[in-house]
Amino acid sequence: MDDLEKYISKRKKKSRKFTKDFEAGYQDFKIGVTLKMAREKAGITQEELAKKLRTKKSAISRIENHSEDIRLSTLEKFAQALGRQLKVKVV
Repeated sequence: MDDLEKYISKRKKKSRKFTKDFEAGYQDFKIGVTLKMAREKAGITQEELAKKLRTKKSAISRIENHSEDIRLSTLEKFAQALGRQLKVKVV
């Protein structure tokens, strides 16, 4: 376990709010990373994707980097523009 992991573990033990906020933030981060990886795998730049979605490059960047409040319909459009399907699981 590296220093960052030790710090996070220690903070989680001390604060329920930190744990809740951290987990929510981590989920948002994973969504953004997943979208970015899918776009890169498709060989499409942010600008090209923005044109397909009739939006601006900055909007694609915002989706990939700050996806905490993204709509399901936006995720579906993003996936379709990449020639992918969106699947949502409840576990």
